[in-house]
Amino acid sequence: MPEDELSRSSHSNPGKNLVNGIKTNPASNTPKSSLSVPMGPPVYVDLAYIPNHCSGKNTDPEFFKRVRASYYVVSGNDAANGEPSRAVLDALLEGKSQWGENLQVTLIPTHDTEVTREWYQQTHEKQQELNIMVLASSSTVVMQDESFPACKIEF
Repeated sequence: MPEDELSRSSHSNPGKNLVNGIKTNPASNTPKSSLSVPMGPPVYVDLAYIPNHCSGKNTDPEFFKRVRASYYVVSGNDAANGEPSRAVLDALLEGKSQWGENLQVTLIPTHDTEVTREWYQQTHEKQQELNIMVLASSSTVVMQDESFPACKIEF
């Protein structure tokens, strides 16, 4: 391809080789773990939704080291697909243990699952040590023929 054509094609789609805002090599189809993500300071947010219904496919301890939230929402109610993932819940403990500060974290599961219950019971002491509270909702929202648990979060 001539240089001027190459130049035009790269300018026509400026985000073409970006994954989550990070430049990638289009010639390689490497998994996320080998992407070169520049290290930087952690990001502090009030609320973070754990990606992909708390599946282990996209979330690891590095996520929790870098995305520091007061509240993490854990979705997922499909044990057959590994949702929520025990590995992701364990990654929260591992990531939070490396923060160097004991900020209060609240974990909000959207469903009461066997995985979440077992994790809670087996790691309760570690959760207390790391200042992690798991919020169980006792409120229910009823809409027409449907009802679901509800949480109220105040900032």
